[in-house]
Amino acid sequence: MAETVELLVCVTCKREGMNPDAPRPGQQLADALAGQLPEGITLRQTECLSNCSRGCTVALRAPGRWTYIYGNLAPEQADTVAEGAAKYHASADGLVPWRERPEHFRKNCIARIPPLEA
Repeated sequence: MAETVELLVCVTCKREGMNPDAPRPGQQLADALAGQLPEGITLRQTECLSNCSRGCTVALRAPGRWTYIYGNLAPEQADTVAEGAAKYHASADGLVPWRERPEHFRKNCIARIPPLEA
């Protein structure tokens, strides 16, 4: 199990046509995740993961592991993100078996990036 997993949440995400003065859904998702993640997972708010058309977007990464980027999330899906992050944390290399991932993660994986050491 990884000692430190980072969950990056894009806090600048907004949907096309969204009121520019409305609260950003990515920030709302980050706020909903604060204090609900299991030990060993660090929440990092970040600006622009360049997936604007499919935001809210999150990434899971850790040293020596595959990095995953997931999109099309809503602030109401904090439980889904927390579940996926916990399963990622429990895996040896970041590769959570497809059937064990939350359903939203199965259908909305934007990218999978090999470990730096690969």
